[in-house]
Amino acid sequence: MQHSAVPELAHTHTRPIHWLATAAALAGVVALSSALQPGSATAAQSAGPAGRPATAAAPPDPTGVDFPLRCGPLPVLVQNKATGDLDGDGTPETVASVRCDAGSGTPPNGVYVLTRAADTERPRLVATLVDPKDRRTVTDLTVRDGAVTARLLGYSSLDVPRCCPDIDERAAWQWKNGVFVRSTPAGAQGG
Repeated sequence: MQHSAVPELAHTHTRPIHWLATAAALAGVVALSSALQPGSATAAQSAGPAGRPATAAAPPDPTGVDFPLRCGPLPVLVQNKATGDLDGDGTPETVASVRCDAGSGTPPNGVYVLTRAADTERPRLVATLVDPKDRRTVTDLTVRDGAVTARLLGYSSLDVPRCCPDIDERAAWQWKNGVFVRSTPAGAQGG
């Protein structure tokens, strides 16, 4: 074994006083950090689009909304939902893909836009993007950058087996001049 050329130093041995000093210093740092906390953070922006004050309102919940579906004795099923500010007012809307909850088969979807009524917290249906009469199944529903996008599956005729939709299109809707305008998203490919 080789011995160190440096003589043993007395301060390299820990003693109870060293542990006590370290604990006291740590307690002081913790106490000081809890006293010097920054202000509480918020996810709300200070101003919404067009300089309007932003609100921290929750998006409307589609549960219990009276959607314009004729399901007979079957319940209505909200299959998918997406939220975002679609009209630029700083308040989020909810887009819901809804169908009758049939035990078998694939009933067509309706896609509806919900907002909060000005005088109440209850959701209010303001637009139909896909009518169930169009007989489409809606997948990949998203809201991004103020636009709604979805994949629409359907059948070109009654001769097409119901297992295998032969219409596959992408659709996008954006709020323009007081209405939702439908378009085909860039790069969308139909089948």
